[in-house]
Amino acid sequence: MLTKRPRGTNDFLPDDTIKWQWLEEKIRDLCSDFGYGEIRTPTFEHTELFIRGVGETTDIVEKEMYTFLDKGERSITLRPEGTASVVRAFLEHKIYSKAQPTKMYYVGPMYRYDRPQAGRYRQFHQFGVEAFGSIDPAIDAEVITLAMELLNRLGLDQLALHINSVGCPECRPIHKQELKKYLEDSLDKLCDTCRQRYEKNPLRIFDCKSKECQELIKDAPSVTSCLCEECRQHFDQVCNILNSLGVSYEVDEGLVRGLDYYTRTTFEILVEGIGAQSAICGGGRYDKLVEQCGGPDIPGIGFAIGLERLLMTLDIHGIKPDIPKSKKFFMAYVSDETKIEATKLVNELRQNRLAADMDYMGRSLKAQLKYADKLDATYTLILGEEELQKGKVTLRDMLKGEQHEVMLENLIDYCKKLIK
Repeated sequence: MLTKRPRGTNDFLPDDTIKWQWLEEKIRDLCSDFGYGEIRTPTFEHTELFIRGVGETTDIVEKEMYTFLDKGERSITLRPEGTASVVRAFLEHKIYSKAQPTKMYYVGPMYRYDRPQAGRYRQFHQFGVEAFGSIDPAIDAEVITLAMELLNRLGLDQLALHINSVGCPECRPIHKQELKKYLEDSLDKLCDTCRQRYEKNPLRIFDCKSKECQELIKDAPSVTSCLCEECRQHFDQVCNILNSLGVSYEVDEGLVRGLDYYTRTTFEILVEGIGAQSAICGGGRYDKLVEQCGGPDIPGIGFAIGLERLLMTLDIHGIKPDIPKSKKFFMAYVSDETKIEATKLVNELRQNRLAADMDYMGRSLKAQLKYADKLDATYTLILGEEELQKGKVTLRDMLKGEQHEVMLENLIDYCKKLIK
């Protein structure tokens, strides 16, 4: 063999992709119910989009992006997340000039150079939603309930919703000052990464996975304690709306998310039983991101769910996709003469939107019937020379083991009735 797939990537074979198709159909139905339209953006963008949009101090930009120079010496990056690309499209196509809010969703591959582990890969797929144009706390609640509704529809019920507010450009500097003051005598105990974060963006220390750093900040001033009155009112209203909808949640003052563009509402949804990395969904507000990317001052909010991780979670919880088994026809033949007619019949079945297949390996009739069983064919049509002369075909019900003859001229109508 010439080579293997790159580390951190996957081949999804037909038995896998049918699960993906089922999940994507659930996602599209849900988004339609909530009034979100699909957007598809390029899998690579100019690097500056992610530096400005995601944030220079994030792990994504500092450590994880797949960046290269193209033949025109332009710096290009495979998209590591979806929000920045959607914002770019929102601006480039002047969607902000239309009636707001704008509500969109995406499903597609993302790329991050990270250490592969269960449910986390270097090429992975995300489902995300983005809502632009509204500062109403009610749309925060809508986005959160959309994510919860998807997980509920899929059968996941052991969910924990964590929410927080990370403030705005008015009150966050106050927290930054308080946090730096709190940590100034413990700088030598922080990890190397967090010592850099202390100077550039100390809020990111809350997101550190180091046990030592987490111990140091467990009693640090929270963002919530430093919120301005406007941010406090906004967060209180989000909580009140979630209460009115009967959505259970926990206020997690250490929840800051890993991207610099978040403002005010942030949230994560955790699922029991999938190990230490129990967060399956994360998102929040990014009220200044559109402006940072060169557009007008337009607020936004969204979330993303990793689909590999979601499918893994469903499997761990014993939730099997409710994929209806399609009824298929298999055409068996006994000779070269009947093979030609069988090929024509298979084609006619397909043209009438009836799933049909046949043998292309020169198998015997007995072997063809075994092959039909392996393909999970519901019905097998057997065309012998005698049947062909009579203008008939033998139809065998593979589940019941019963068979009878059908006139060729009536075959299509007969098969259509069988699948209803």
